[in-house]
Amino acid sequence: DVPFVNEENNALIALDERDIIHDRYTHLEIAPLAILGVCAGLIPYPHHNQSPRNTYQCAMGKQAIGAVAYNQHQRTDTLLYLLSYPQRALVETKMVSLVGFDRLPGGQNACLCVMSFSGYDIEDAVILNQASVDRGFGRCTVVRKHGTTMRKYPNGSQDRVVAPEAVEVSDSMASSEARRQIRFSALDVDGIAAAGDRVFPGSIFINKESPNDTSVIQEGPPGSKTVEYRPTPMTFKGPVEAIVDRVLITSNETDHFLIKAIIRETRTPEVGDKFSSRHGQKGVCGLIVQQQDMPFNDFGVCPDLIMNPHGFPSRMTVGKLIEFISGKAAVFSGKIGDGSAFGGDKLEVCAAELVRHGFSFTGKDLFYSGTSGEVLRGYVFSGPIFYQKLKHMVKDKMHARARGPRALLTRQPTEGRSRDGGLRLGEMERDCLIGYGASNLLLERLMYSSDAFDVFVCQKCGLLGYKGWCQACRTGASTLSIKLPYACKLLFQELQSMNIAPRLRLEQV
Repeated sequence: DVPFVNEENNALIALDERDIIHDRYTHLEIAPLAILGVCAGLIPYPHHNQSPRNTYQCAMGKQAIGAVAYNQHQRTDTLLYLLSYPQRALVETKMVSLVGFDRLPGGQNACLCVMSFSGYDIEDAVILNQASVDRGFGRCTVVRKHGTTMRKYPNGSQDRVVAPEAVEVSDSMASSEARRQIRFSALDVDGIAAAGDRVFPGSIFINKESPNDTSVIQEGPPGSKTVEYRPTPMTFKGPVEAIVDRVLITSNETDHFLIKAIIRETRTPEVGDKFSSRHGQKGVCGLIVQQQDMPFNDFGVCPDLIMNPHGFPSRMTVGKLIEFISGKAAVFSGKIGDGSAFGGDKLEVCAAELVRHGFSFTGKDLFYSGTSGEVLRGYVFSGPIFYQKLKHMVKDKMHARARGPRALLTRQPTEGRSRDGGLRLGEMERDCLIGYGASNLLLERLMYSSDAFDVFVCQKCGLLGYKGWCQACRTGASTLSIKLPYACKLLFQELQSMNIAPRLRLEQV
């Protein structure tokens, strides 16, 4: 038969060969775990988790940083996150080998302790071991593509790339001039940054110039008339310094020159970066502790991560607990654990493997305090578990501003980090300040720090006027200058355009 679109709406699919009854089922599933799809199929022991947690992992698994392709260092993606030391998980599912996730993994195996440590791990925060970070845990590379087109204009002129002026930076040079020269420091003699050069926030890596006039047609032979150019450089806007990975010079479909600069930046985990296991247990790094202050077991092994135990009871991610024991057993047996849905390694078998190697079947170990050396009062649940570093990093999100660009229409600060926008004091924050009675703070936040504007108001009629003149009263005797938000003045004028005349009643305070 020819299958049609949406035929699965009328299909009855058997999960197992034993379920097949004549005339009742139309299809047979390849394997029971295949009904979950790829994302959920990668979760170990998903049938032991509360279903929303598996759904969360389906979303977060796509945000995990890992190896993306065999040619990942030759690609020119707009934005690419690459894990420096990806590892194959100790506990896998059958789906992993089907989709090749064992060859291009998206995380690392971390030794995790489930314990309350210091208070910097509350509300799902995780604590990292500084030595693990130094050895490469969670280290990643962010690769960004920046490009510009050398356009040709109707009048015969075109954009150009020029070499920077050769000026030696000296101690006697003014600081503004020195900063300007440092901006050009990454450029090569052809006006483009060379591969391997460092670029800093504000550095120019393509010194492009565009003609001032693109409409007037040049007469005479090319080059006979001098064209005036203005600088339109490509500036690096990243949060920290980076390295130019490679530069490509090519052309597009309209035969315009195209210059692409691929810039890479290596990042190590820091406080505020987001991590997640494969069971929807996400959390940001709350603290990075020196290894000598971390708890250790009888073998002197310190954990790479510490997680707060309060993340388990309400979320019921029992699959994560079983992954601990299965991963621990996999280490000692030398075999990759199987955590496939509706099957896989049984908990009893993994527990027996731990007992055979002298460990507790519960997965708990005796730990010692890293600061005092005393034995911790309770046994600590610990073991290797696969952790994902997610693409949400604090370096890409932190934002503050004192002053900056404003919107043309309302003259209020622009919105958003990409536009160097202001931090919005919203309606709820306003209500808190009103309830607290902080009227001067309200005035400062909502007007002086936003869009304060001087207007002239007629005391007689209450309408907005010009400087020293009221158009309605035809006199300037009773006009006063007051401050009000520009958005308020704009609202008044828009209402006036609809034949509604708002009037201000002024009182002396």
